[in-house]
Amino acid sequence: MATNFSDLANLDFSDVSGWPGIAKAIAIIAVCVAVLGAGYWFDTQHQLAELERSKAKEPELKQTFERKQNKAANLDAYREQKVEMEQSFGAMLRQLPSKTEVAELLVDISQAGIANGLNFELFKPAGEVPIEFYEELPIKIRVTGSYHEFGQFVSDVAALPRIVTLDNFSIKGGDDNNLTMEVTAKTYRYIDDEVVE
Repeated sequence: MATNFSDLANLDFSDVSGWPGIAKAIAIIAVCVAVLGAGYWFDTQHQLAELERSKAKEPELKQTFERKQNKAANLDAYREQKVEMEQSFGAMLRQLPSKTEVAELLVDISQAGIANGLNFELFKPAGEVPIEFYEELPIKIRVTGSYHEFGQFVSDVAALPRIVTLDNFSIKGGDDNNLTMEVTAKTYRYIDDEVVE
């Protein structure tokens, strides 16, 4: 055995074919281990790390896929909903007065107050305020009357065919059992593609 170890120590690397069988087997095993180790170090470990990253992303990708699949399955319903929303939006826009109808709407609001027995102390339209695709026209109103008359006036304004909102209510006691109500009525006008000259 000692002779075999001494033979291994005296191997001639320029003549591998003359090596004993055990030395050739050890050399082949060592080369295979070195090749496998180098392959793991330079290639396989990076692939394993990438595999772990891909596994970590898998649940998120599944959720994204399921969301997109759900949207694709409901695409026709979404299209129908879009058409309904466009029709509803168009109907709402038609409730906004045009520039020529604003004067008529102001008359309608004042007539609603007079018809309910209210006395107007102030009816003052302010300047139009542009907000995105529409303009807001605030109207400061101060009227005197009874609580019941105020309620009927608000109900009649709400029933107008055009959109009018009432904000900033203030009701105070006055003379002869009359109350004074201050309110800001707001109407809205759709801004179409007007040509400004």
